[in-house]
Amino acid sequence: MATSSVSLHRLFLLLLIIISFNYGGNMKVAKGLEYEKTWCVAKPSASEAELQSNIEYACNNLGDYCKMIEPEGFCYEPNSIMNHASAVMNQYYASAGRNYWNCDFRGSALVVITDPSYGSCNYE
Repeated sequence: MATSSVSLHRLFLLLLIIISFNYGGNMKVAKGLEYEKTWCVAKPSASEAELQSNIEYACNNLGDYCKMIEPEGFCYEPNSIMNHASAVMNQYYASAGRNYWNCDFRGSALVVITDPSYGSCNYE
């Protein structure tokens, strides 16, 4: 009987993974009639060099969206590489369809389910 419950547990986890892939990599969990949204942020353990590379990559693909982290931009403050990288990495992730692979950044990013928006910096 214990083997049967382990098998059912594994089958359930496999089903969740398949559902995740079918929704572009976003694990969608029903909350009433809404689904949880996901965001992409920099890993706290990422190096400054990795974050700078991520900013350059995202900005090369985003164009004018990167004005958000310039001195007059709505995501400039606080002026830190972690905040700037997270803002543009998330913008890239959102514009690319919120697929989990668009938030990899060579292992220096995380997909989160808590909105990281702050002050005037509104994450899409």
